[in-house]
Order: sequence, then structure tokens, then C-alpha cells
Amino acid sequence: MKSVAVIGASLAGLYTARALRAEGFDGRLVIVGDEHHRPYDRPPLSKDFLTGTTGQDQLALTDAEESAELDAEWLLGTRATGLDTAAGAVLLDHGRPLTTDGVVLATGAAPRRLPGPAPAGTHTLRTLDDARALRADLTRGPVRVVVIGAGFIGAEVASSCAALGHDVTVVEAAPLPLLPQLGAEMARLCTALHADHGVTLLTGTGVAGLPGAGAGPRVTSVELSDGRRLPADVVVVGIGVRPHTDWLASSTLPLDDGVVCDAGCVTALPNVVAVGDVARVAGVRAEHWTSATEQATVAARNLLAGRTVTTHRALPYFWSDQYGVRLQFAGRRGPQDTPRILEGSPDDRSFLACYERDGRTTAVLALNRPRPFMRHRGELARAAQPL
Repeated sequence: MKSVAVIGASLAGLYTARALRAEGFDGRLVIVGDEHHRPYDRPPLSKDFLTGTTGQDQLALTDAEESAELDAEWLLGTRATGLDTAAGAVLLDHGRPLTTDGVVLATGAAPRRLPGPAPAGTHTLRTLDDARALRADLTRGPVRVVVIGAGFIGAEVASSCAALGHDVTVVEAAPLPLLPQLGAEMARLCTALHADHGVTLLTGTGVAGLPGAGAGPRVTSVELSDGRRLPADVVVVGIGVRPHTDWLASSTLPLDDGVVCDAGCVTALPNVVAVGDVARVAGVRAEHWTSATEQATVAARNLLAGRTVTTHRALPYFWSDQYGVRLQFAGRRGPQDTPRILEGSPDDRSFLACYERDGRTTAVLALNRPRPFMRHRGELARAAQPL
């Protein structure tokens, strides 16, 4: 293989590019990114960057020395618009072809949006430019912020806005935030974090619309599906993401809530692999930092081999920082699994819990218990490895 194109100047794309070089690939390496920025760390965007304690320079995932060692061609501010498998080329905007022997798909995901136009003052948070725009709106003085969606991004944004002294309301359509991830009992305990910090949480109701239309009028309120109206100067929509696969619709690659891959991140075409949020690996699409980094070595090795010679079997893991509390979760929780507190107290917002099924631990959850959590995570990971 003489050339590889990495489509997506993302965390997953960068780590795969590094892995390709580490595996001995010395050919042409091209990294295509639709943003004008080199790869940066996204988790701080909803936390330290939003509150102003972290600057843009601190988000960078590469420096000049490493970039030189990577010896890649960077095509930033460039969108991939199609994959011509017959010609062995990635189509770029304005119809430019990029001929390559191998392709790494690392285009990530795009935030879901509310139907209809978004008035000024309405934000999603996915990119550095998104975070800049939201931060600018939050520096206009104390404002009324409505966060739509109480998942990880929504909760982290609400936490940051509360720390900045804003009046914050969070709207969640589900009966409890993080219900699919944590189950009802543990989700209820984590929900208390919002009230602890003066944030109003409204659950069990959706959003009907945002008064005002187009780019002219600013948002003034959020209309809920039950008829209530919440006054709002700033609205943040955090209702999940969808994998960025639209540009692959005309290709021969199977797509199903992401790019369909085997357990080695290899698609139906052995010279095309997928990593990160866009990849559906062995039936699972994981939108987490650790998945993006762990898949990189596996994908690079298999791409260079031209077939699946190794697989990705990592234990699912995610974390979230909210209201000064670090929430960590690892494992595979089933809907009937029973949670049990192992140490600490939910009243103190510091505890370690495990989920059990038939006397076996399936997952572990911690609030502000990083050391015991890492120990139990390691035990879970070892138990999950095939003998």
C-alpha cells in the first residue's frame, strides 16, 4: 500500500494516522478535515473551554514537532463528498478526486437539531467554532439559558453555565436523565446533581418549538410540548448526534446508523476501515473518547494487512464531569441488572456501585471515586477476555 487517505481530522483520525506510522507505513499519508483546525480535544469544549479556564492552544492534540514526524499532507477546510471505490478515489468538494490505495473513515458525527429554523442565540455544541459562539453569547452578562437534552453534553453545558452564574433550566423528554445508560435507580441519584447547583430540571416533556425564525430575531423563549413557555436568552440543543455518513450514501459501503464494520473496524471493502463515532463496529457504535483511540491501532493494522488480522474487544467505558463531580461508567449493563452500592454514599455525591446479574458483576459506576473505579474496571476487563 503506497498511499492512505484519512477522512476526518479528528481524534480518531489522528490516532489512526499515528498508528499507521507506528505499524511501519511510510507511504503518502493525507489527512482531510472539513474544519480549518488541526485535531483538538473535544471533551473540554463543554467544560473548561466554555468557562474560560482552558484556551484554544491547550486543546491541540499535536504540536509542530509531532506533525513533522507524522509527515502527513493536511487538507483542512476541505469536505469529502463521495467515495468512488471503482476509481480508488475520495471525491472532495468542487469535484476534486483524491486517488488513494487505502481509506480511513473518521468523519465523526453531527449534532441533531430541532425541526425548523433556529433563531439567533440557539446553539449546538460539537466543534471548536460552536463552543466559541456559545461562549461569546454567555459573556453578555447574566442570561437565561435553556438546555434541551440532559445527556452528557447537556448536563456538562448546564454545569458550566451554572458555574458562570447564569439562570439555567434543563429540559429532558425522558422521565430521567441518562436512563438508558444507568438505569432508573442510578439515574435518579445522578439527577440530584442539577438541583444541588440551582439548576431547574424539567423531565417528561419535549420541545414544540422556538419562537422567532431565521437569523434575524433572537430566541426569546422555548415552547414545550405541554404548552408551557420558558423564557430564554440562550438555548443549547443537546439531543444527541447522528453519524456523518451522508457523503457515503452513493458508495457501495453498507450503512446502518454508521459505517458497518466487522470487529476489526474493516468495512465490506478491505481497503476501507472506519473508526470513532462514525463506525458501527460489530453491531455497536460507541460515541466515546476511549473507543476512538482504542480502535485506531486495530484499524491501522488491518488496513495495512488487507484483511482482519486483529479485533477490537475493549470494555465499554465513558466518563462525564458535571458540577465538580466525575461520573465514570464501565461495562455492559442489561435492563434487568441490579445496582448495588459498594462504598460511599449517594447523599455525599460520592459512591461506587456495581450492576449484578445472576451473581456476576456486569458494570460499575462511580461518582468521585476514581481509584476504586479503575480497580473494578480492570477486573471487569480481565473477566471479559476470552480464555
